[in-house]
Amino acid sequence: MDSVRQQKVARLLQKELGEYFRANTREFFNGALITVTIVRVSPDMSVAKAYLSLFIVGNKNTKEEVLQLINIQKKEVRKYLSVITKSQLRIVPELIFYIDDSLDYAEKIDSLLKK
Repeated sequence: MDSVRQQKVARLLQKELGEYFRANTREFFNGALITVTIVRVSPDMSVAKAYLSLFIVGNKNTKEEVLQLINIQKKEVRKYLSVITKSQLRIVPELIFYIDDSLDYAEKIDSLLKK
């Protein structure tokens, strides 16, 4: 069960990460549309797991390649978060990014049920 503080920090990180990805998608991520679906923060506020929904425009990259680009930019993302949230967070948690495949899974189940 998450504490109220964990939930507030998770919502703040989700909002700011979404804004960062929206602003920098063309420059760093080859135009992929990146949505932060959920952020989970550890009880000691040292680690934040961010689940990303990726929509690839064209056939430039795969989801795994875009995730690698995001992991390369992880240091810059954390620095951006520290500047934006300096009045709200003392320390920005370490970021771990995952691909959220729940939408793909739901589509697969839906197609199986239609058969």
